[in-house]
Amino acid sequence: MAYKDKYIRFDWAAKRLLRNKANFGVLEGFLTVLLNEPIRIVEILESESNQQEENDKFNRVDIKARNSKDEIIIVEVQNTREIYYLERILFGVAKAITEHIELGNLYSEVKKIYSVSILYFDIGKGNDYLYHGQNTFVGVHTGDLLEVTTKEKNAIVRKLPAQIFPEYFLIRVNEFNKAAVTPLEEWIEYLKTGVIRPDTQVPGLGEARQKLIYYNMNKAEQLAYDEHINAVMIQNDVLSTAKDEGREEGRAEGREEWKKEGKVEIARKMKSMSLAPDLIQSATGLSTEEIDGL
Repeated sequence: MAYKDKYIRFDWAAKRLLRNKANFGVLEGFLTVLLNEPIRIVEILESESNQQEENDKFNRVDIKARNSKDEIIIVEVQNTREIYYLERILFGVAKAITEHIELGNLYSEVKKIYSVSILYFDIGKGNDYLYHGQNTFVGVHTGDLLEVTTKEKNAIVRKLPAQIFPEYFLIRVNEFNKAAVTPLEEWIEYLKTGVIRPDTQVPGLGEARQKLIYYNMNKAEQLAYDEHINAVMIQNDVLSTAKDEGREEGRAEGREEWKKEGKVEIARKMKSMSLAPDLIQSATGLSTEEIDGL
């Protein structure tokens, strides 16, 4: 890979570069492709991970942005597994809703929230690399979608609940294993491999090719970035090793449990034949108390 083709990981860019208004085009392009509608970022808002804390320097980063439709978009990158991840993003969305409505305001001021999670860990079972969830109300007997009325600009309009309730996108980066054909697939390819095609026409990726070049950073920035990548790799290696060791311990425990159950069954049969306890103990290795308890 040529020097000019080495690009910065998206999580690092989100923490250091994409908050700059001059670089909004990268994030706007990604969201435009993902949400399938033109997205223009107006401002980056304060969020939980805006403070660059040392103990969270590589595991997670998020951006909270307001778009031109006055909606809130939370983009989060998670590098390592978190057991209660879904609960946390639900809390994050609820917090964003309450943060952006003043006490005493009308409910019409509630903001639509999009939660976008870029995940580098296995969140569960599933065959796809992209999952989308939103609220819909479906007739139990009719199967039709409920529409609600709301007031906008002094006019009564009909909306689906999905236009009001939050939407969630879970991007399972490691599950992407195909040739990129669509604009979204090109974006996922970059998120997974760091590769951007030189002839790309995908919104945001052209800007990324110009602004997320590793060798455009100064030496101090390159050193900090390299340390970040090393931290991610070490953490993933530690977790992978722990998982393998846990799996092997589980197998060993399972084998011991299986052996114990086999001995108990043999002892139970011998006892039903009225064989002497010392003979049963000699044959199975069970204690006198264990045999008496059968």
